[in-house]
Amino acid sequence: MNALREPAARDDALPRPTRWSFAALFGLVGALLVGIVVMAFVWPAAASQPQNLPVGISGPAEAVTAVEEKLAEQDPAPFALSDVESRDDAVVRIQERELYGAILLGDEPEVLIATAASPAAAAALRNVATQLQLQIDDAAQAALTEQLTAIVGAMKTGQLPQIPDAAASGGVPEVPTVQVTDLVPLAEGDATGAGLAASVFPLVLGGMIGGILLSLLVQGVVRRLVGLAVFGVAAGTAITLVMQTWFGIIQGDWLLNAAVIGLGVTATSALIVGLAAVMGPPGIAVGAVITMLIANPMAGAAAPPQFLPEPWGTVGQWFVPGASATLLRSAVYFPDAATAVQWLTLAAWLVGGVILAVIGHRRNRAELTPPVEQLEEVPAG
Repeated sequence: MNALREPAARDDALPRPTRWSFAALFGLVGALLVGIVVMAFVWPAAASQPQNLPVGISGPAEAVTAVEEKLAEQDPAPFALSDVESRDDAVVRIQERELYGAILLGDEPEVLIATAASPAAAAALRNVATQLQLQIDDAAQAALTEQLTAIVGAMKTGQLPQIPDAAASGGVPEVPTVQVTDLVPLAEGDATGAGLAASVFPLVLGGMIGGILLSLLVQGVVRRLVGLAVFGVAAGTAITLVMQTWFGIIQGDWLLNAAVIGLGVTATSALIVGLAAVMGPPGIAVGAVITMLIANPMAGAAAPPQFLPEPWGTVGQWFVPGASATLLRSAVYFPDAATAVQWLTLAAWLVGGVILAVIGHRRNRAELTPPVEQLEEVPAG
């Protein structure tokens, strides 16, 4: 009898098969999550377009008005034009990252760009220079045709044609050439700017890995915070060695670049550590979603934040990836740019993560500590 009952006991010990409806639902939810992840990474490239780019302009009023009207015909308008007093004024404002470039009209037309600020913005301004040159050439050709027509008409009527001074002296009217000047070019090791743009994702991923490891493997809030500080310094040093010393992707002050990278990585790690301390393991997932699926796509690393649909480009600069990307680009190429906002943004995320870690530690400690009344009831023996 016992032998006959054993199979039944074994069957009861086996896990029951998952219901068909739940299995199908799990597949649908998984597909939905994959779709969200793909959308988060593809969306910036699909939605990004030249718009609202701060660009300076100066020159004769008629020429400036003509350019403004031509650009206004496009929807959306690619540039947000602002007047600059002179070429020197435009140069200063570009170097301070107030403008991405400038269009200087007049007898010596010139387009100022800063490829290091954004290769995409520089490409858009180079296209403007090409269009300006075509318009100048067309205008010169039309003027020359008009003069020739007038001369031929005068000759047919037997009148003495009026020959322009340039033609009478044996010369040809000089056609202005639109000059394109790159005020802040990219580093030799990153000629296309792809290296600096692509580095944002590894920095975000590195910060997440550091926060996850500290949350899972290190016990004690003080020990975690010490590990966070050591990780930030070591990560900033190692990444700068790779990006600047080895590959030459970035340039400038080595220690400043290491400080920017280290702070960005540490801020991401602090968010993970703080959320994990408050929420437990689900906090790691929440931090990953905030950092990877929300903040990273809006960072504006590959294209200017203005190219993203409003207000997401601006919102993206409030998160760690966006502030880190902007601050690192300024540190590497634009030492005169104002960077207080980015420093404060990263510091706020870092301090916020530390505060959450301390709160979570104290709450967990209070939950694990029995009340004083219970301790008094425990027999002394």
